Amino acid sequence: MTTVYDFEALAITGKPVALKKYQGKPLLIVNTASACGFTPQFAGLEELHKTYGKKGLVVLGFPCNQFGAQDKGENSEIAEFCQLNYGVSFAMMAKIDVNGSEAHPLYQWLASEAPGLLGTKAIKWNFTKFLVGRDGQVIKRYAPTDTPQSMADDIEAVLAQT
Repeated sequence: MTTVYDFEALAITGKPVALKKYQGKPLLIVNTASACGFTPQFAGLEELHKTYGKKGLVVLGFPCNQFGAQDKGENSEIAEFCQLNYGVSFAMMAKIDVNGSEAHPLYQWLASEAPGLLGTKAIKWNFTKFLVGRDGQVIKRYAPTDTPQSMADDIEAVLAQT
């Protein structure tokens, strides 16, 4: 059986990260963009990281430029933007595609494990979020319009599981 821990990604610095390093921890995985109407959600994601990170939650941001070309910058520019404007201290990964033939394997798996509205597997826009349990399985997919704060009860429930 495949779990999120079977995948690898690149950190925003370009260094490979095996997601198995987070084994046993719940993950919140988000495709992000720096120039999107939902970009202020970085602040809410950072708040989730600060509130629940010490309890085990890992927030992973994956910049993506596939929706309205809203993340055109290089990885270093994206990292600087997130830190400067939103104080992001959670893990930001290198820019990826989340749809199409070049979609990152992690996102291919996430989308198939938790289809969106009407069963669609495509990611519809920036700031689609996936909550993954301690067992590495996807628990829930959230729409871009779902705020980070609206996920708090689900996150607390996952953290309470042993």
